[in-house]
This record gives sequence, structure tokens and C-alpha cells, in this order.
Amino acid sequence: MQKENIKQKYLGEKGLIFLIVLLTAVIPLSIDIYLPALPSMTEVLKGPKHLVDYTLIGFFISFGVSTLIWGPISEKYGRKPILIIGDIIFIIGSFLCSKSESTYSIVVYRVCQAIGCGAIFSVAGAMVKDCFDGKKREVVMSLVQSMAMIAPLIAPLIGGIILKFTSWRIIFTLLAVFGLVSLFFIFLFQESLEEKHEGNLMSSLGKLIVVGKNPNFSILMIIFLISQIANMGYVSASSYIYQDFFKLNPQVYSYFFAGNAIFAILGPLLVIKLTNIFNYEKIVKFSLTASIISGFLVFILGKVSPIIFLLTVTIFTFFNGMIRPLGTNLMFMQQKNDAGSASSLMNFVGTILGSLGMVIVSINKDFQIKMIGICIFALSFISLILWYFIHNKIIIEKHE
Repeated sequence: MQKENIKQKYLGEKGLIFLIVLLTAVIPLSIDIYLPALPSMTEVLKGPKHLVDYTLIGFFISFGVSTLIWGPISEKYGRKPILIIGDIIFIIGSFLCSKSESTYSIVVYRVCQAIGCGAIFSVAGAMVKDCFDGKKREVVMSLVQSMAMIAPLIAPLIGGIILKFTSWRIIFTLLAVFGLVSLFFIFLFQESLEEKHEGNLMSSLGKLIVVGKNPNFSILMIIFLISQIANMGYVSASSYIYQDFFKLNPQVYSYFFAGNAIFAILGPLLVIKLTNIFNYEKIVKFSLTASIISGFLVFILGKVSPIIFLLTVTIFTFFNGMIRPLGTNLMFMQQKNDAGSASSLMNFVGTILGSLGMVIVSINKDFQIKMIGICIFALSFISLILWYFIHNKIIIEKHE
């Protein structure tokens, strides 16, 4: 049940969940909506063409570092003030991106955008821990992550439609408008943090070390977040694979990208039902095994056609999406307090691993499909081995 001392006078429980979904969607929207525009942006912006890739990589690195800081700060000053500050920074960064005239400037403005996203995303994760307990938290987390995945489903479609009629600059204008809408609901949100950290700012940041020293938490981070290398490697390379290698236009590419995103939505929705039938251990083992098979199929068959590539990679997308909310909930179970710091650390590690995946896959554009297959296979195998070592040692809350 919802914690009785967490009241939302204006939003209520459904409004609170809607706000968390809105905040969680800011990252996939900020990344996926402009993916169809990447090849065309290199032609419009002044400066080295390869720098356009750094609008993704720079965004992710800046986002990861900022989440590491914003979460602990929210433990001291509260969730709402950090949300307001982060959202305003995001709006400013998005607007500046729409006015950018060079690759250098848009990389800088994307960093600004990412810093705002870091505040929004790290606090959104902590809000779930603040407001919900037990089975309810598990359901809300699955629902939030599934609904938030609608963003990468529709974002490339919106981006493709925009490019058909107007400039990629309108994409960033729409992101600024999204930030303004979010800001309205943030003002309706009532503070969810019950007890603020009374120490100084450095002691708040020191909570990151406390959380990181928890071995169960840290190993689970590796198990459930290492897949971000493959996941973000695919996201960053997808526009080049479908448009340059398979010769699809931006609109058709957006349909293929959305097709993969559908499976990312279905995974978290299905796991809500499966946890009533199977325990965590069986779901995780089966999902990681299926992901290993997916990686092998991508490596062997991925270059045959865009349809085959889509079908083989969506096996990984589906099962990775299915265990993502389980993994997040398990990590929170290992850390009773310091939800903001735990959320920040998860976001930071996941983002840095995702950035690494972008770099790895972008090294050789002729080898991108096989590299994605190798990453999915190897990383899923590592996660499965680690799971066998730790699954009997982790804390799992009993639900009534």
C-alpha cells in the first residue's frame, strides 16, 4: 500500500504516478526524438561532421555525472526544489539547441540539457522509493518504466514527421515545451522526502560512498546495468545502421526503431503478471539466457536484412526490459535508506556504461551490427554468471 504519511493533495496517487512517468520519459525523449535527424544535422551544422555523434556521447556522460551529484543534494534540500531547478536548466538547454549554428555549440547546449535531465531523472527514481512500499512499489516501478518506454516508441516517429515538413530545430523546441508542461505538474507536487539530511553538503555526497560499499547493491548494479553497453550502443548506431547500411529513409527508420521500442514496453508490463507466478530467480535466469541467444542471432544473421536485424535484436530488448524494473526494485531492497543516493548511483553507472557502449559501437561503422551482437551475448553471459553467485545472498522483501 501507499505510505500513509506521503500525501499529494493536488496530484493524488494517479497524478503522482503520471508525474513520475513524465519525468522518467525525459531521457528517452531527449535522445530518441532527434535520432532520425543525425545524418541531416551533419550537413547543416558547421564544424567537423563526426562531432555530431558527441551530441549523444557528451549528453550521456554529462547526464551520468550530474545524476551522481543531484541525488545526494536532493537528500539535503528535498526533491521538489531540485526538480524545479533541473527542469528549468533542461528548458534553457533545449531552447539553445534549437538556435545552435555549429556542432561545437550544440554539443555544449546538449551538456546543459543533460545536466537538467540528471536532476529530473535521479529525483524521479527516488520519488518511487519515497512514496511506495513492497508489492505496490514493484508494480508502480514496472508501470512507470513501461509507460516511460512509450517515449522511445513515439519519439522517432515524431522526429521523422517533423523532418518531413520542417527543420530538426523544431525537435528541440518541442523538448523545451515538454519541459514547460513538466514544470506545471512539478509545482503541483508536494515534497515526498520525509526526513532531510541534516549534515553539510559534503556529508550528503558522502552517502554515495556508503551506498557503493554495499556489496549486494554494487553487484546487482553490474548484473542489471551492464546491459546498457549493448542497449545504448544499439540506440546510438541505429540511425546509421538502418539509413546508411540498409538504405532506409528517415521515416521508415523511425518505424523500425518504434517496432523495437514496442518490445521494451511489453517487457515491464508482462513482468507485473509473471512475479505473481514465478520468483525473481527464475525470471532473471530465463531472461538473461534469452538475451544470450539474441546476441548470437544478431551476430550471425543481423546483416541479412533490416527485418531480420529488428527481429533478432528485439529478443534482447524485450527480456532486458522485463528484468529492468525487477533489477531496480532489488537494488532498492538492498539499501533501506538513502534512496536519492542509490538512485543517483544507479543512474550514473548505467549512463557511463551506456556512453561506453556508444563509443565501442561507433569505432567501426562497418562492424556495428556484429559488435552489437557481441555486446549482447557477452554482457548477458557475464550477468548470468554473477547472478548465480549472488542470488542466494541478496535481500528480498516479503510482500503481503
